[in-house]
Amino acid sequence: MAMRKLGGLEITRPLLAVALVAMVLLLVEMSGTYRGLSPDVLLNATNRGDLRVDCSASFRDERPKDRLLGGLLSPEFDEASCLSRYQSALYWKQSNHTPSPYLLRKLRNYESLHRRCGPNTELYNKSIEQLKSNASAGPSECNYVVWLESGGIGNRVISMVSTFLYALLNDKVFLLKLPDDFHGIFCEPFPGTSWILSSDFPIQDLDGFDISHPQSYGEMLKNNLLRNDMDPAKQSLPLYLYLYLIHDYSDFDMMFYCEEGQRLLRRFAWLFLKSNQYYVPAFFLNSEYSEELSLLFPEKATVFRHLSRYLLHPTNSVWGHITRYYQSYVANAKQRIGIQVRMFRFAPFPFERMVSQIINCSLTGNILPEIVEEESAAPTTSGTNRKAVLVVSLQSGYFEKIRNMYYEHSTTTGEVISVYQPSQEEEQHTEKQSHNVKALSEIYLLSFSDVLLTTTFSTFGYVAYGLGGVRPWLLLKPENDVEPPCRQSLSAEPCFHFGSSYDCKTRKHVDKGAVVPYVKHCEDFAWGVKIVDETLLIRSH
Repeated sequence: MAMRKLGGLEITRPLLAVALVAMVLLLVEMSGTYRGLSPDVLLNATNRGDLRVDCSASFRDERPKDRLLGGLLSPEFDEASCLSRYQSALYWKQSNHTPSPYLLRKLRNYESLHRRCGPNTELYNKSIEQLKSNASAGPSECNYVVWLESGGIGNRVISMVSTFLYALLNDKVFLLKLPDDFHGIFCEPFPGTSWILSSDFPIQDLDGFDISHPQSYGEMLKNNLLRNDMDPAKQSLPLYLYLYLIHDYSDFDMMFYCEEGQRLLRRFAWLFLKSNQYYVPAFFLNSEYSEELSLLFPEKATVFRHLSRYLLHPTNSVWGHITRYYQSYVANAKQRIGIQVRMFRFAPFPFERMVSQIINCSLTGNILPEIVEEESAAPTTSGTNRKAVLVVSLQSGYFEKIRNMYYEHSTTTGEVISVYQPSQEEEQHTEKQSHNVKALSEIYLLSFSDVLLTTTFSTFGYVAYGLGGVRPWLLLKPENDVEPPCRQSLSAEPCFHFGSSYDCKTRKHVDKGAVVPYVKHCEDFAWGVKIVDETLLIRSH
């Protein structure tokens, strides 16, 4: 056997290799760069020769990142099966918003419930047989709420998070009826089980459920087939109920937000819920949940941040798209700036005016530097003082205007401004899985921004800044041809666009933005309401 001298000692080559690997692991652990990764992961990486220390600016500071997000995530998963679950924390902006101990206990209890009642378990199969038998039954040990998709990826994500909170508040099992164009997008979020409704589910026409479905909550209330105050001991309930919470719903559908409506819905073993909205603020206006929500979220304006980071993890293939683009283009920048532009056919806006608004907002907010119109000498620039601007839009024009502006002129500060756009799809194609992969990738890339500018009413933008926990600068719509000032939002919470103004207790219509201090009208859509940071609200006055 070959021998080598090391520090005066004779050591065999296998032992030398082991010693060197141990030294590498020790140095890496001491450096803190890979702190939080298990020794077996480090050892495997070393054996493969692909353990690389990333010295780029993507690691925002030298402090070790909390891969479990303050206990939000379960440590039970195999890291390799879903890399984004534990790696996302490396890319998001550092924050002091930690989840409450009560929320952590609630999530661990929910995971136990889902493991006990999820698809292909004995209790799930028993519930399915009961559904097949057409036998009327009230609540059981396992009660379910099944999410049905509606709208683009932004609408889907905000409604998924809302429906998961509804399940959490009511001890229901949260399942997805996953459309074909959404397969392979997200990892399973709950350890040891699945959140996907089994393909042999006995009700086969779930995709066809709409506002007029005969077993929708609103239709049954309207036709006096159901009452919120009915006594299930004396009157039988339907086997299941369909909840239609899309923006064009009726006043009867909106009874979902009432206390008495919630009490009735707890009695159903199966609920099917279709929404394209972030209806979380409605729970904060419901006295049934106020105490529980205060325990779950002492910092009320962190609901979406915590629940989306807990629930939504891109699969390895999607995560590869995200991280490769990030490392190739924006990782080494001193600051990352996201600009998201969404134009709607129902609210057309001139291209040049939107470009002007983006630039004015960027300059007045000191987000981007001014340019030198006429240069008398070569400007002094520093490659280390670089800002990366990520423009996300279906159209390429906004990217081209901003890129050319900083390509053709130097800046007054000497900063180098690099402008990128990952894709230009021109049209939204939610029905295509490949389009949804690109859309989710760009949402995550935007969520890694230090500063974010977004246009109004965009659920795509809501998800990006909600995930990142970044209060966005809002590009508000001009009124009477007067361009409004650029305004930073009071929270990173999405807007609930179309809620109900009906007060269930007084039986009157009220201003829902004036009921409690932490739910206010949205800055970008006055009809809607959102959860805000009360401390910022006080400061703004």
